[in-house]
Amino acid sequence: MSFDRTIKIAPSILSADFANFGAECAAIEAQGADWVHVDVMDGHFVPNITFGPATCAAIRPHIKGVMDVHLMIAPVDPYIEAFANAGADVITAHVEAGPHIHRTLQAIRGAGAKAGVALNPGTPASSVETLLDMVDLVCVMTVNPGFGGQKFIHSQVEKVRQLRAMIGDRPIHIEIDGGVDATTAPLVAAAGADVLVAGSAVFRGGSVSNPAPYGENIRAIRAAAVV
Repeated sequence: MSFDRTIKIAPSILSADFANFGAECAAIEAQGADWVHVDVMDGHFVPNITFGPATCAAIRPHIKGVMDVHLMIAPVDPYIEAFANAGADVITAHVEAGPHIHRTLQAIRGAGAKAGVALNPGTPASSVETLLDMVDLVCVMTVNPGFGGQKFIHSQVEKVRQLRAMIGDRPIHIEIDGGVDATTAPLVAAAGADVLVAGSAVFRGGSVSNPAPYGENIRAIRAAAVV
């Protein structure tokens, strides 16, 4: 997994057909997805329950590129090794999920994955300033985590600008998760983001048997972001 600041589209399988995850992952990659984003929710840290390590292990053989696992769970540490063993390339934990985020990030890197830290909309950019030398990705939540299809929170664009200034020339991705589409993508890209998670905006109108709309949606988001 090499580093560059080109725009990467990371469709969230939260919006995919749950009965066809393997085929859906293959379809979005074939249609131009750069990463595959897996939103893990526990019904405790966020008000929804989604996937675990077994799902990640099951879809891993169907993913040629980066599997980006976003842990919206608490506690995090007991599950890091399982997700790493399931094939996660990037494991992201929330700064709000526990008292020892530094230790969590150490554990993620120790397990052989790239380490990400996520911030909820109410959490300031300054909360990760002292962690930047040990992360590979900062994920800015532009909706409150828990469910797909929510409206983009525009106040988070300024947070992205602040993070980009903090990061400087460090090789750290800024990822946006929530409400990303062709309208909001250029806002966050201009502010400094380079990984755009999109769920319904990618999967809308398509299916495993008709994947062409996935490609159209991915290209529309990418084109909007690079203008």
